[in-house]
Order: sequence, then C-alpha cells, then structure tokens
Amino acid sequence: MKPMPTSADRQDPDHGPPESRPSSQADEPPHPREGDASPAPLAGYTVGVTAARRAEELGGLLERRGATVLHAPALRIVPLADDSDLHKATLELIDTPPDTVVATTGIGFRGWMEAAEGWGEADRLRNALRQATLLARGPKATGAIRAAGLRELWSPASESSAEVLQRLLSEGPLHGRRIAVQLHGEPLHDFTDALRHAGATVVPVPVYRWMAPVDVGPLDRLLEAIVAGTVDVVTFTSALAATGLLRRAEESGLHDGLIRALRDQVAVACVGPVTAGPLLEYDIPATWPERYRVGALVRHVTEVLASRALVLTVAGHQLEVRGSAVVVDGSLRPVPPGPMAVLRALARRPGWVVSRADLLAELPGGGADEHAVEAAIARLRSSLGAPEIVQTVVKRGYRLALST
Repeated sequence: MKPMPTSADRQDPDHGPPESRPSSQADEPPHPREGDASPAPLAGYTVGVTAARRAEELGGLLERRGATVLHAPALRIVPLADDSDLHKATLELIDTPPDTVVATTGIGFRGWMEAAEGWGEADRLRNALRQATLLARGPKATGAIRAAGLRELWSPASESSAEVLQRLLSEGPLHGRRIAVQLHGEPLHDFTDALRHAGATVVPVPVYRWMAPVDVGPLDRLLEAIVAGTVDVVTFTSALAATGLLRRAEESGLHDGLIRALRDQVAVACVGPVTAGPLLEYDIPATWPERYRVGALVRHVTEVLASRALVLTVAGHQLEVRGSAVVVDGSLRPVPPGPMAVLRALARRPGWVVSRADLLAELPGGGADEHAVEAAIARLRSSLGAPEIVQTVVKRGYRLALST
C-alpha cells in the first residue's frame, strides 16, 4: 500500500517542494518573444507574493510574464546561529546521543551543521550522530549527511516522509528509542506524534524557525490591497505564510474583509495542498498546480487569471478585461480603478443598460453625485481608445455596444 503523504512530503516551508529545489529550465516560464506584439500573459494583473525565501525568484518569474508584483513577506527566518531552540536541541543530543536521526531536507541538515560549527560544537555533534542510525528522506538530505562526514543507513526511493515513518513503525515497539527529527520550519505533528504514540522519545531539531516579519508595513499594505480588490491573485509557498497573513489580518482588524475578498474576488494560488491547508479551513477556494514547484506555480497563476478574464466582442473590437487593464484588439490599455469598476459593471450584463445610480454604487468610495459617473465614463472611453465601445442611452444610462 502506498504510504499516505505527510506535510514534509510536498513542501518545504516557504517554497514548496522538500529542499526548495531550484527551478529547472523545464519549470521556468518561457521568455516573451522579442517583437511579439501581443501583451505578456500577466500584463495588467497584480500578484501578491507572501514568500520570504526565494521571493526574488518567484517575483522575477511573475514579472517576466508581465505581472505587477506586490512583495509582502508574511514571515521571516530566524538566523540559525541566533536560534536558542536549535542550540538547546543540539546540546541535548550531544549530551544524550539519539538512537535514530531523520534528516528531512538537505538545506536544513547542512544549516544545522553550519550553525554547530559557529557554536564550536560541530565535532561533538558529529560524534554524537555517528552513534545513531541516520535515515535520509531524499537524495539531497543524503548528500548533506555525507558532506558532514556521516553516512545514512537508508533513504526511500519515493522521497516520502510517510515511507520513512512507515519504516520506523514497522520496526516494532519504539519504547526506549530516542529519535531526533530534523524539522524545516513546520512542526510535522503527524510525523512526530505517530512516533510518540509508538513509544519513542522524540527530539525535534527546529532548523529554520519562522516568525512574524520585523516590518509589517508591506504586509499591511498587501492586506489593504486585497480587501480593496486591487490585487488579482495572492500566492503562497508555505502554510506558515498563509497562517501569518491570516494572523496579521486578525491583529489589524481586517480578518473578515480578507476572508470575504479571498472567497469572492481575489484568486488564491498555492504551491501545493499542504500550503493551502490553513486557507481551506476558512472555505477559501485555494488552488495549486499538479507539480509542487515555483515554476509550475507561475504557470498555474497564468492559467487561473486567463480563465477569469472576460473576453467580449464590442462594437467590432475584441476586448479582454484584465485586472487593471483591457486588451483592445491585441493592445494593452491601462484603465484607472474608477473607470475599470464601471467597465466591470457594464460587462456583467453586456448590451444591457445600466443606470447612472447603479454605476455610481460601483465606483470606489461611492458618493451621491452622478456627475462622477459621467467623468468615469469619459475616462473609460479615453483609456480604451475606442469611445464607441460604451454607448450612452439617453435618460437611462450606459451599455456596452455588443457586436451583432
């Protein structure tokens, strides 16, 4: 029977797959072709990036596809050498060596060894680990173990933490066994709880702990933009980032508005299902690609936004309504928020007349002066470069002039 996946199988905290593998060329979105007259696939869209690690890579891939990126880390990494919890766990294992050590990620195991070097404890730690049975979850963890001058006993071909757990549990009662589990930012409760339930003494090794960002300003601005609907999609590469955004929304009084926006208006794209967990608990319709990679996430974002774009033939023109722009006959035309709100209201019922009063209710900030609608219509026509797209129906309102 295939082992059930655990939280360690799919994503490293903040960037998906175990090891945060660099995106291969196969994972990267293609470069826009020089001289291609068509707009980039994400041009006119705003994407929120909540990642801390590899944020520049993710943001760069999105920008290469034309997106405007709002980077707002929802967490920060505690430097290993300054992490008192990691130091404490290391000394505990030196004083009482474990029977078994589980290395879950290469980057985490190497970081642990480097931190021990900085504390002057590397030799003593290696000596303690040499007395243990070392299990590596995948090839990169195996490489890190060997680079430290140690040797693993076994590593599953599946690179699955579930298979590692299954092997340990199959060895019989674990009473009296001392098992060190190298974490990588998330607690891996399903893994460690199962070991404890089987009788083992588990020593978590908390490599790369995560905390709230020191500067919450960018995160607050992202929250405000999400609630205002000026962000088209928010990306998450770790469950901790999702939790961090939700927690900050609670602290700033925007929790209800955030949940409403993410349920009804702003798309949510995660690197994988584990990352989506905290969002799904709030019935937020998060989606993710089949492959849990950063490059695949960028392609998924592109597909999601393309599926949400409204495409119409109006007054002989081809229109594609994007987040903050409209593609008119293949040309990208930026549209300000007020006129865009009017356009979306008209596009909800193409060809139908929408009254000034109804359009006024759609404008950001509302108001009571219907002259604001006339001004927004004028700006919309100017932005589209084809005033005939929006028709005035005397004494009734406005409509899109659908082609017959």
